[in-house]
Amino acid sequence: MTMPSISRRALLLATPGLWLAPAAHAQDAVERLRNFVRDTRSGQALFTQTVTSPDGQRRRTSSGEFAFARPDRFRFVYRKPFEQTLVSDGQKVWMHDPDLNQVSSRALGQALASTPAALLAGGALEPAFSLSAEPAAEGLDWVRATPQARDGAFQWMRVGLRGNELAVIEVQDGFGQRTRLAFTRFEANVALPADRFRFVVPPGADLVEQ
Repeated sequence: MTMPSISRRALLLATPGLWLAPAAHAQDAVERLRNFVRDTRSGQALFTQTVTSPDGQRRRTSSGEFAFARPDRFRFVYRKPFEQTLVSDGQKVWMHDPDLNQVSSRALGQALASTPAALLAGGALEPAFSLSAEPAAEGLDWVRATPQARDGAFQWMRVGLRGNELAVIEVQDGFGQRTRLAFTRFEANVALPADRFRFVVPPGADLVEQ
């Protein structure tokens, strides 16, 4: 798989993802992450995504905005360097690539279970993930989330918290490629219109159902 194709899909299974006090102890980070998942019912932010090759020599950066509303709804819009939209309406996940004039869809359960998208739009992280605190770094408190299922698309996910705020999500896939999502201008528990999480296949686009 080439770097461009992986980077375009990194967010879906990487998908996405800004709140806690810098002086908090690392061992408290796990509980704060649990609180974030429990208490944050919706949110929106800007994101910058960096995909790094397994050898660390190649990087691809993209950016855009995202929104989510529990349960199971999210919308990621890539703006640069190319446009792409990823939407979950609560039943299916839709990915639209305007350059290819193509839309792909798959059942939500397949796309969300034991993936980073579960952090933003799913329910409780446990028991799908095993959570453990890591040492503070970059001014953030870190939690490692390891999927209990060994047949998933990634090996581990790291979540960086700034106070009670989700700041960074890092993911390493089964090939050793790393995806980092850094969030800014996060707004928690905002009212979001329901149609933000609806997707209509553009006229003339090819539809691939998985």
